[in-house]
Amino acid sequence: MTKTITEPAPDASLSLPQILLVVGPTASGKTALALALASHSNGIIISADSRQCYREMAIGSAAPTADVMQGIPHRMVTDRSVHEHLSAGQFEREALQYIAEGMATGQQIIVCGGAGLFLKALVQGLDDLGNEDPSIRTYWMQRYRKEGLAALQQEILRRDPDYAAQTDMNNHQRLLRALEIMDSRGQRLSDLRTQSAKDRPFRCCWIGINPERSRLHETINMRVDQMVSQGLEQEAAALYPWDTVKACQSPGYVEWEGYWNGSIDHATCVEHIKQHTRQFARRQLTWFRRNHDIHWIPSEITQNPSRLEWVLRNLPIR
Repeated sequence: MTKTITEPAPDASLSLPQILLVVGPTASGKTALALALASHSNGIIISADSRQCYREMAIGSAAPTADVMQGIPHRMVTDRSVHEHLSAGQFEREALQYIAEGMATGQQIIVCGGAGLFLKALVQGLDDLGNEDPSIRTYWMQRYRKEGLAALQQEILRRDPDYAAQTDMNNHQRLLRALEIMDSRGQRLSDLRTQSAKDRPFRCCWIGINPERSRLHETINMRVDQMVSQGLEQEAAALYPWDTVKACQSPGYVEWEGYWNGSIDHATCVEHIKQHTRQFARRQLTWFRRNHDIHWIPSEITQNPSRLEWVLRNLPIR
């Protein structure tokens, strides 16, 4: 008897336009690679950074300047005030609109950033967990400042151990948001999450940059020194009256209060910024290492212009 051989059905997703996602920890060289890719492919860059969008945080977020942008179109870079909070859900909506506009004109879309939740929102979508509630967030922020991270961890473990087993329990921002949602919705966060991905009109090529650790730490330290020389303290001082704003609770800003009240000296303050930034980079890497779709550039060339050649040669980029 002749066997009938059934050809596998073609993958319909391969016909979709492709976007490039350049990801990795802070100070790893994402911006430079995204610019090189955009120059090569008539691209536009969408920043997936939770702070670069704020004009008052240009120094501390290392937002690219006009000179750095080299005339390449950028979206969501210093385009709003810290008083216009950019949530992951809002990022999803705006980025999808920019992607649709870019694809309509035949431009290569390059999403560049280290905000894992923003990227997840864009690629998979997020569950509707309600709008953020500033009054609830302020309450938990005050608890965090008074009692430390352990207070948030204990509350999460008590109220939603399933969520605690799935999340980064050292990320205070994530724990604050979880408690805010549970207080406002009256349900466990793990019960509200569907984990179902939304359909998107594009396919993704993930490109990861992860320099050797000592090199990354050196780059972070140098970047912080440069930020301080550019006026980071003055930028932080201007934002201090709004220190409960979520964006202002990040490395580079929260450390200055100790210096201003005399509990630490200037050198110690700067060292704390470097330490907290290194810890932040480590959390980013923990997030991205769970994504098995990322093509990681060899660590020995992450700081070298040859990384562009490696990407074009080894990845399915048209």
